[in-house]
Amino acid sequence: MSTSGDSAPQQQSASSEWSLLTRLRKSSHPVAGLSYILLRVAPLVVYVFGSWFVSNNVLIFIVVSLLLAADFWNVKNISGRLLVGLRWWNETATDGTSVWVFETADPQRYINPVDSRIFWVLLYAVPAVWGLFGFISILKLNILWFIAVLLALVLSLTNTFAFSRCDKFAKANNIIGSVSSSIFSRLFSAVGGRFFK
Repeated sequence: MSTSGDSAPQQQSASSEWSLLTRLRKSSHPVAGLSYILLRVAPLVVYVFGSWFVSNNVLIFIVVSLLLAADFWNVKNISGRLLVGLRWWNETATDGTSVWVFETADPQRYINPVDSRIFWVLLYAVPAVWGLFGFISILKLNILWFIAVLLALVLSLTNTFAFSRCDKFAKANNIIGSVSSSIFSRLFSAVGGRFFK
């Protein structure tokens, strides 16, 4: 026999279990959001729990590396573009220098706050977790796992750095665009007002 006091915690735990699902339903791109979450978390899960299921550390290393590569590609080419309207790539100029290219969506495009929050939280949280694992692998003097963590940090931090710069670039362009449009509209209205009085 359950009382009303017993059912409240059950309802509360059921609602918290579905909060991720509820947030994904509010997303503009739920498939992209779910794939982003899964590909960001999967290498961490395999890194931590892989040895429970497979005794071959080299196999776990390879699976983690492949998942990291898939995550890097997904974040760079799909999730960033769909969830926050940002994309980046690197080109080599004719003189051999490396040029970072940033692409932003139309400033008028609606960026869903759920998509944005999911993207930015995981973009910064995952490298922090890998950094913690790197510190632990150094303390344990485990070279194989340190190499895996180093790969994870390089790929994660590259995306973090690039998307942070891309976001700053987008905000600067929006400010410049709004200021220049404001100046041109005032100038046009002042000039147009004099001619059409």
